[in-house]
Amino acid sequence: MNIFEIEGIGIFLALLPVVAFLYASVGHGGASGYLALMALWSFPVSMMKPTALVLNLFVAAVSFIAYARKGHFNWKLFAAFAVASVPLAFVGGMIDVNPTIYKKILAVLLVFAILKMLGVFGKEKEIVKDVPLWQGLLVGASIGLFSGMIGIGGGIILTPVILIMGWGRMKEAAAVSAAFIWVNSAAGLAGHLSRGITIEPQAYILVGVALIGGLLGGYAGSIKLNNLTLTRILAFVLIIACAKLFFT
Repeated sequence: MNIFEIEGIGIFLALLPVVAFLYASVGHGGASGYLALMALWSFPVSMMKPTALVLNLFVAAVSFIAYARKGHFNWKLFAAFAVASVPLAFVGGMIDVNPTIYKKILAVLLVFAILKMLGVFGKEKEIVKDVPLWQGLLVGASIGLFSGMIGIGGGIILTPVILIMGWGRMKEAAAVSAAFIWVNSAAGLAGHLSRGITIEPQAYILVGVALIGGLLGGYAGSIKLNNLTLTRILAFVLIIACAKLFFT
């Protein structure tokens, strides 16, 4: 499939760096946003997951570098989740999900992403505590398996969990989530490739477009960012994508 023959692809390419900017600003790779856009423009499911994971690798990397350079990364907090998530993300990538079921699962995930963007949950706790070993392993394994199956890095789930449970501060959660997204995306992508899924060459053109937003978002978010208007616009786009996935 040549994505550049899709009607309205110019609008898609204009929105892509905006999505990358907003996600990178909070330490995310943006897979749920990319998947939402690809669903709106009727990309084939077989192309959606590997493309979203490739985009994640690049955008999450620049976001992580921006946050880590400001001293927000916590190795201990990252390891608490990543030890179990990485192997399970690989296993998840090896699981072939029925396209119809996949769209419904993705729609549910987008509801989660929308609520996070609108500030319904995921606010800092005043007291920060250590992650119990069994809870870190359970959370990491669960998110890793789900991430590999759906084609995301899992940051959209991990960040609110860290904040709700009081395991880290906002920028610390963003830095840890960016690294978590990167390793899970790599493992999930490896799982997809192991069962014969290929990465379309056109995906790398999308990477170049998304990186523009990712670089700016990672820098802005690691310092200070409060752009409520853009966040609401993205939430609106996700709502439209969510509706399309549920009813098509």
